Amino acid sequence: MELKDYAVSQENFIICRCNSCELLFTNPRPTEEEIVPYYDFPDYFSHDDKSKNLTHWLYNQIRKISIQKKIRLIEDLAPIGRLLDYGCGTGEFLHEANLNQWKVVGIEPNPKAREQANLKLDKKVYSTINEIKTDTQFNVITLFHVLEHIHQLRKTIKQLIKHLKPNGYILLAIPNHESGDAKNYGKYWAGWDVPRHLYHFNSKSMEALGKEFDLSLEEIRPMPFDAFYVSLLSEKYKGNTSFFGSYTKGLINGLKSNLSTERPGDYSSNIYIFSKK
Repeated sequence: MELKDYAVSQENFIICRCNSCELLFTNPRPTEEEIVPYYDFPDYFSHDDKSKNLTHWLYNQIRKISIQKKIRLIEDLAPIGRLLDYGCGTGEFLHEANLNQWKVVGIEPNPKAREQANLKLDKKVYSTINEIKTDTQFNVITLFHVLEHIHQLRKTIKQLIKHLKPNGYILLAIPNHESGDAKNYGKYWAGWDVPRHLYHFNSKSMEALGKEFDLSLEEIRPMPFDAFYVSLLSEKYKGNTSFFGSYTKGLINGLKSNLSTERPGDYSSNIYIFSKK
């Protein structure tokens, strides 16, 4: 399957598939140095905390609601303790967790986003996991829409698990290329996001990932707001230039996607909650 980077370069990329675990991966894959310019575009909101247009404003409002849900989720899983958010962006989630008495640390490779996060978090955000002391362990580690961006995937997961306490939890939120909105938009689906998304997961590939690292899959939680946001962007990629039309269609298709789900893991994006054995 060939897909276009509609957001930045307009280049085409091939999606390949692993026959055993069903993991899809982008090919050719830019190196860590080469991929930096592909993140330089106004609609990449996770590296900025200021609203520049209506879509960005909506994204920030939804993000505020999502942060509260994430806080409730981690507090359902573990008593308040130590939290690591890998790929923390501008640090809103960690900031809120810190206000709720969590001891927080963040990892954010992007310098602009990391600088904004550290203004909120008193320099508790680092550029790589290697900057965290080897004996530091966390009750909960979160990667919200980050796993698909990581070049050294298996090495990074191994490092993260070493920092996870026994019976601790690692939460992996990923887009689902088998969701209703993905099927509806096909090659225009914004969740592909090539080449920034190096990997493309479904439930089978996520379960295989957990088994590979001896993790127990405890639960799958939906992220229903994502279907609306992804559908709005997908309308743009399809060439829908009508302001009213694109928002109306995006909202309707997002709702249809959520209503079409039959089981956990069917949503546009899902959180896979793993525990360390």
